[in-house]
Amino acid sequence: MQPESYYLIHIGLAVVLSMVIGLEREFHQKSAGLRTHTLVGMGAALFMVISKYGFDDTLRLAGYSVDGSRVAAQVVSGIGFIGAGLIFVRRDTVRGLTTAASVWLVAAVGMAAGAGMFVVAPGVVVAYLLVTMGIGPLTRRMPHSRTSRRALMIRYVDGQGVLRHIIMTIAEHGLKVSDLEMRTDLFGRGSGEQGIRHQDIVLKLTGSPRAVENSVISLNLVKGVEMISVTDIEDKAG
Repeated sequence: MQPESYYLIHIGLAVVLSMVIGLEREFHQKSAGLRTHTLVGMGAALFMVISKYGFDDTLRLAGYSVDGSRVAAQVVSGIGFIGAGLIFVRRDTVRGLTTAASVWLVAAVGMAAGAGMFVVAPGVVVAYLLVTMGIGPLTRRMPHSRTSRRALMIRYVDGQGVLRHIIMTIAEHGLKVSDLEMRTDLFGRGSGEQGIRHQDIVLKLTGSPRAVENSVISLNLVKGVEMISVTDIEDKAG
């Protein structure tokens, strides 16, 4: 049996590898960042060390049979509660899926390090970085489907029924409004010039790119619409 200080190498490796994944999540400003991932990985590694080596003295006793793998199995099921708490659903938008998956993965990395798999654990972290940093640029270069999601940021004169005309114009082009959000000073300028009150809104639309382009052209002709900005809605599941 190895001295207990030897198992600190397993846990230390788990801490380092978990910090790498946590730093990537922290860089992207996700809800679970460096501390969460590091603690999850370290805890999983400790449970794995207990599961694999913590019952050696009991196993030496005659008539005793202990299944230490049950401890590791509980880590796999228990980490799901943390992951579920990171997922948020708001209307048709799901957030936190990638972060929940990374917490689930970092627990597995911690368990691998705790089990003494000193090649597998770092290899999985390298694969994780390749996936999270490489798939994004790849998907942006892939051809998109005929349906896309865009956000229209619009400034218009308030109190003149302009919003009604905006919604009607969008509907005429066959676009679906999935979310409407009122904002203040969206374009970085005051909203009270010359006694005229302006309102800034963000409309999240679903439809063909051509329909979005045509709707922007039509909206520019609506009296009272002063500014329009179009942005792609990226995947917010992470």
